[in-house]
Amino acid sequence: MKENISAKFASYEPVHYKTFAGALEAFFEQECPQIGGFRTRQALVNAIYSMVLKFFPETSHLRQGQTVWTTVHKNAKGAYGKTIRDTELTPVVLTLVQDTDAMDRAHGKKLRELKKEAVARICNEAYEQDGCLTETELAVMLKMAPSTVGKYLREFEAENRTVLPRRGTIHDMGPTLTHKKIIIEKLFIEQKTVQQTMRETCHSARAIERYITSFKQILLCYRKGMSLDEISFSVRKTRNLVQEYLDIIENYKNRMYILDQLVNYEVNVESVMERDPNSMTR
Repeated sequence: MKENISAKFASYEPVHYKTFAGALEAFFEQECPQIGGFRTRQALVNAIYSMVLKFFPETSHLRQGQTVWTTVHKNAKGAYGKTIRDTELTPVVLTLVQDTDAMDRAHGKKLRELKKEAVARICNEAYEQDGCLTETELAVMLKMAPSTVGKYLREFEAENRTVLPRRGTIHDMGPTLTHKKIIIEKLFIEQKTVQQTMRETCHSARAIERYITSFKQILLCYRKGMSLDEISFSVRKTRNLVQEYLDIIENYKNRMYILDQLVNYEVNVESVMERDPNSMTR
């Protein structure tokens, strides 16, 4: 019996290694013997093979106009001095050209509108696959200047009263400030729930709580007649950030909103975080 098993093993075992994983293990054994023994090589091969499957998915299912792109994972934590080498990445499939784009142009749709829709669509596609793009990445993909991409993003958000998910808004990085106004508007003016606001702006409960707290602190200081520098010192935020909130407050005042009502309006964030353990992930 043992002889039969040995014979079969001798016949079939080599076939098992006629794969990418087998070739990789042989490469490490022959070219990098200092790595270690069989188990160490096997663990390394499995890790590399898993990364290959993740970052080089099957492309036979891709439609015309789609591409695979590697970007930052939406739950990756940003930190001062942290480089992209230390950041979790993930591959996503993005639609650069839609099936309807040619006919939309044939029927007179402006190229500017198609580009604006493409920027928004790609942001949403990446986020749905756990990725978050930067404006620079969008600029590279769509052959635009980053400033043009930023302009299209702001216009789309203003026209649709939404926040497009990209790294600036999800991770609070860079000069992306429009989302603060939209979030405050949804909560205080439209009186939407925290859950609705989270869903519509792709922000965590903790991020929303931070905006609410900052808005109320600055609004209270504003009502006391404090100067920009005094408010900045009191709430421990930069002058530029405080000015952004003051512009929002002035806008509400010009629209005849009663500021006392905004100060007293309560938004229940704590209960959302208690129910949602993932609210702290971003």
